[in-house]
Amino acid sequence: MMMRQEKDKCLTVLNKNTFFFSNREFEESYEGYIISLKDTLLNLRNDVEQYGISEKLISDYLLSKNNGLKAILALTGLSNELLKRVLTIIRVVDDEEIISVTHRNKWNISKLHDNIEEMSDNKISTLIRDNKYFRTGLANLLLKGSSTSFLAKTLPLFELKKFGIANFSFSIESILDTLIRYKEKGSYSGKKENNPETLIESTLQKLDISYDKGNLSSISPTFNNSKRSMDFIIPGREHPKIIIECSFLTTTSSGQGDKAKTEIEMNNLIKRYCSDSSFYGFIDGIGWYVRKGDLKRMVSAFDDVFTFHLDEIKRFVQKIKHELGIRKK
Repeated sequence: MMMRQEKDKCLTVLNKNTFFFSNREFEESYEGYIISLKDTLLNLRNDVEQYGISEKLISDYLLSKNNGLKAILALTGLSNELLKRVLTIIRVVDDEEIISVTHRNKWNISKLHDNIEEMSDNKISTLIRDNKYFRTGLANLLLKGSSTSFLAKTLPLFELKKFGIANFSFSIESILDTLIRYKEKGSYSGKKENNPETLIESTLQKLDISYDKGNLSSISPTFNNSKRSMDFIIPGREHPKIIIECSFLTTTSSGQGDKAKTEIEMNNLIKRYCSDSSFYGFIDGIGWYVRKGDLKRMVSAFDDVFTFHLDEIKRFVQKIKHELGIRKK
């Protein structure tokens, strides 16, 4: 059989292009799902107007309405992923206020500090159905989370606003706020100022410490295919004394194991070709907290590891000042 010419194949793609794939049967089925979420929220709005906003009302909707939680998440602009992250945090912290608000001690699930795994959608649904304390605690979290001191200091303000009673008022202002936050989420996440690396940059600048970013000169010519683009090289690429890599993760993925392997390989190269250098890691975020196995491998790649906690930043400053022989404050 003769192969078709490139021109013919290109014309097939251009002339028979569907532009946007659409499975009509699936579209109609999914539209029914969207309508059910909308109807749930319309019913919730009517009940709020008639009975007022309360923990019991939200708890009842979580229990009795199909896709009740998904409808409420749509109303607040809260992603399912962020909710899971927050539930994980609540399970491992010992903050009296957040424990009281969420009734955490009556969820009948272990905190499992050492091997905690995030709740699956099925687990959350089961707890909503079978455990009234989890259900009312979740309702309280959605209504009062933004006013708890722990979440106020833990969550970014952009996300904190999604946990509050105002989201259930169905006012034009609250709905517009949700729409804007949803629309700007990608832009917000991508802003350089929202990258924790900027904290290291400002710290080094305050100390008047020079640094480079990118390839290590002593490794690049030898290992063209190796990862060698470093986040910070102090004081510079030619004669590095401190090399820093940052990994702040708020989500989990199978790629965390690969990242740990890459950093271990990088450490071996640094020890071989930059033997006088220290290799530091800034490892932080809930994403690492729930992947303890990957975390253990990751930290093994570094001579020392820091987080972006204020105490850890202070320790980092003292350590690099000592290594660089800086005696000024």
